[in-house]
Amino acid sequence: MRKLLVLLCCFMAVTVLPARKKTTNAHIPILGWYSIPPGESATLENYQEMRDAGFDYSFSTDIKNFEDAVQVLDLCALVGMKAVFTSPELKTEPEETVRKVMKHPGLGMYFLRDEPRNEDFDELGEWARRIKNVDSAHPCYLNLISSEVFKTSNDYANHLRLFTEKVNLPQLSFDHYPITEKDGVVSTKAVWYQSLELISAEARRSNKPFWAFALAASHSLGAQWRYPIPTIEHLRLQMYSNLAYGAQLLQYYGYWKYYINRYFSAPIMLDGRRTGEYELVREMNQEIQQRAFVWAGCNVEGVYHLGDSIPLDTKPLTALPAHFRMLQNEKGHGLVSLIHNGNRHYVMLVNTSPTEPWHVNVETDENVKLVRRDGSIVQNILYTPLRIISPGDCLIFEI
Repeated sequence: MRKLLVLLCCFMAVTVLPARKKTTNAHIPILGWYSIPPGESATLENYQEMRDAGFDYSFSTDIKNFEDAVQVLDLCALVGMKAVFTSPELKTEPEETVRKVMKHPGLGMYFLRDEPRNEDFDELGEWARRIKNVDSAHPCYLNLISSEVFKTSNDYANHLRLFTEKVNLPQLSFDHYPITEKDGVVSTKAVWYQSLELISAEARRSNKPFWAFALAASHSLGAQWRYPIPTIEHLRLQMYSNLAYGAQLLQYYGYWKYYINRYFSAPIMLDGRRTGEYELVREMNQEIQQRAFVWAGCNVEGVYHLGDSIPLDTKPLTALPAHFRMLQNEKGHGLVSLIHNGNRHYVMLVNTSPTEPWHVNVETDENVKLVRRDGSIVQNILYTPLRIISPGDCLIFEI
């Protein structure tokens, strides 16, 4: 009996490996829209506070003159951030303005405009080329609207293709805020995953990375509808879905409460004080960077949906990933992303509900490991098959 116990212990020592943590410099850059306004709020302390929340880029949109724009560059450089540069002079005198700032250590990129239409692309393409001819080291940046304002998915696909062909920036960026509330009921817009399908498809076609958003500022959509104050579940649902589709830069709209009307809350209020959202955003950003080695520079081989309902224009899961013996929905719904990064393959499960847990049975062979929230990696065979994934949360498996 004693000999049997010794043999069993040896077997366990060989097969049950301790948790390990990767040593990596992988990082997902994070940008904050409606950042610190110019004037008395533009202080080193406020920029450090933003940096401490995990932001890499600051975008102060309410810039009225070149001096304020340079102040943003200065403050970003002091805290180790980069600025999205915008000023009236960038439009009226692009070459001269770019020459003045192109070597500034706080410069990240040049902002053109937000949510352009098809008829704007020729002018924007010319403007971007004028800037690039002077400074090819810092990209131009603009943000595209989502598929929800287009009549058909083909119209949106055409919009994206025209943009990449006529404006030809190094990346595609789009916004879509999917979580809404009406009469106290929180739901997800039906076309959100359609937008992710189409933007990621155009990114692959044009060989460009895409950037995506999460909403951090609660505001109204009319008399009854509104974007609710985000919970950690709401932020996870948006950010993990973006990453599952391959997003390479993540953005928040917005960081500072700019407007008195329509906007109820943001991480930082008009008087400069923090709300609870500040800590949620900070927590979310830390979570992302703990497992950035999964997503930074990755290739997404496919995204499939599993569960009670399949979102519009998405694909159902019809085959098990390699080394998976079972991936079976019990209750709820989610997505399955197949990710390739370097010599590693990952399978990422995301609960696509903002309010309900996802019950899913997962069984694998001994080649599959679980990537835990803190970035540590353990063997998946240590766990029972039934996994209950909280709203918006994810599980990541390494093969």
